[in-house]
Amino acid sequence: MRVLKIENIATSLKSITPAAKYLFLGLVLILVSSFLLKHPFYISVVDIKQDVKQHSLNISVKLFTNDIENALKKTTTKSIDLLNPKNKADMETELMNYIKKRLTIIVNNKATTLDFIGYEREEDAIWAYLEIKKINQPKDIKVDTKLLYDDLPQQTNIVHAEVNGIKKSSKVINPDSKVEFSF
Repeated sequence: MRVLKIENIATSLKSITPAAKYLFLGLVLILVSSFLLKHPFYISVVDIKQDVKQHSLNISVKLFTNDIENALKKTTTKSIDLLNPKNKADMETELMNYIKKRLTIIVNNKATTLDFIGYEREEDAIWAYLEIKKINQPKDIKVDTKLLYDDLPQQTNIVHAEVNGIKKSSKVINPDSKVEFSF
């Protein structure tokens, strides 16, 4: 068994050429920078679920907080802070107006009205909750979502729909905005 001595290590390091040292240093820098630099993803989720007992569709919209706050700041003169609002009712109104202008849902070829319920925080995102009332049996759901498209050209919206226990999903990538589900 050979025991490495500090002298042996030092001698080995001296035999490495300067080009090899620079190559090694370059590889280390590339690896470290790839871990430190974040690759941004711009994804939101629209989740639609049928509530048979209430004859409604429950809609949940997940948006990353920093993305939606930046978008809201461009649409209002009010101070925007969804996580620690001074006036939660004002933030709900701003968020509701933003979503209603950029999310349209047509059920059985009829326009619907989105009723805003509220929002809550989940780690680095918020969930906004909406409802469409008086929906008996959805056969076709058409979704037009332009959430965050104004500010993020790389935005992708994932849309899920569940009717009678049947789940369907699709994604739309800016500039595309429409998805249809048939049940």
